[in-house]
Amino acid sequence: MIISIKQFTSSFDVSRSRLATYICLITLFINGCSTNEIDHSNDFKNNGRDANALKRDALYLAESLPPGLPYPDATFQFGLEQQANYLNKISEQTFALEQLTTSVSDLKVVTTEIQHWLENPKHSPNLIAHQIKGQDQRGNVQITGYYVPIISARHLPDSQYRFPLYRKPTIRNEDGTFPSREDIDFKGALTGQGLELAYTDSLIDNFFLHVQGSGVIEYEDGEQKLLSWGGVNGHAYRSIGKVLIEKGEIDRKDISAQSIKQWLIEHPERQQEILSANPSYLFFSEGPNKPIGAANVPLTPLYSAAVDPSVIPLGSILLAQVPKLDANGDLIDHEFRLLLAQDKGGAIKGPGHIDWYQGIGEDAHFHAGQLKHFGKVWLLLPKQRQ
Repeated sequence: MIISIKQFTSSFDVSRSRLATYICLITLFINGCSTNEIDHSNDFKNNGRDANALKRDALYLAESLPPGLPYPDATFQFGLEQQANYLNKISEQTFALEQLTTSVSDLKVVTTEIQHWLENPKHSPNLIAHQIKGQDQRGNVQITGYYVPIISARHLPDSQYRFPLYRKPTIRNEDGTFPSREDIDFKGALTGQGLELAYTDSLIDNFFLHVQGSGVIEYEDGEQKLLSWGGVNGHAYRSIGKVLIEKGEIDRKDISAQSIKQWLIEHPERQQEILSANPSYLFFSEGPNKPIGAANVPLTPLYSAAVDPSVIPLGSILLAQVPKLDANGDLIDHEFRLLLAQDKGGAIKGPGHIDWYQGIGEDAHFHAGQLKHFGKVWLLLPKQRQ
């Protein structure tokens, strides 16, 4: 009998949920059950978090690979080929991931096993799934979305298009960093160094382009050029969404890229205050025609993901339980997908967050802006390692 992945996971989670509930009821009379296990900005109604899952200390929990893997569409094959190209280019190395150790050779085996499965769905991949402990140590990983925007730009500045997009400087501060966002955008720290790649008409659009990591700029003559990730200034990333929640400006249940952008547009007098709260700044490089991730391979919409390489090595293949949202951005279900760890980002730190690539343009923008919900993530590795 073939058991679906959803049936497998549901039956497994039910038993764990009951155990966690019993433990919680017992400890309630002693210490009370803490619900403050995630950042308060993510603690909104219907956020997709499984609060009853069994809590654990280990970063990875080894589980049998359930039968009935989610079969991807044809575009996944392109992404898998890019994955293989990346792994073949980098040198053999070992990744020490807390209690788990893996290697480039292991990741190549996973890629080959998935390729064999795609060619022959009756083939059972000889793999094991290692669940990531998540933000709350219960396996709940926040899954946000990112995309590649298309932004109107000019080669030279004028009265409207006066906000520059920069390539990476060569001169650093004494502490090894580059100037902060406030110094660059509001105090002209990079002016006159010849680092400008293009000029836009919106500092807000520039900010979100920094958050996305790459984007397409379109000049007045219709020419389009892709700007890719070109490095960061070395300052710590801080979410301005969290800042706006903490200041009581946007309710946590309403926070999204769209609501943040609208707030900034409606409060021009506070743009410097809020934007500067995130001192991290991203620089760009002029890249090829397709968006490139940190693994230096083209990204595949709905299959590429940005991860923290200290938790999930670049070149890994993931099994993920991702949120399904309705047109209003409300969670209606989860679905299983295979994802390719091909990118990283300044906001993606630790085992509690991955960023799911949605594609290019406004449709991708809409879907990326709505995603902020929890799901679950498994790192796939060769079974014979056990």
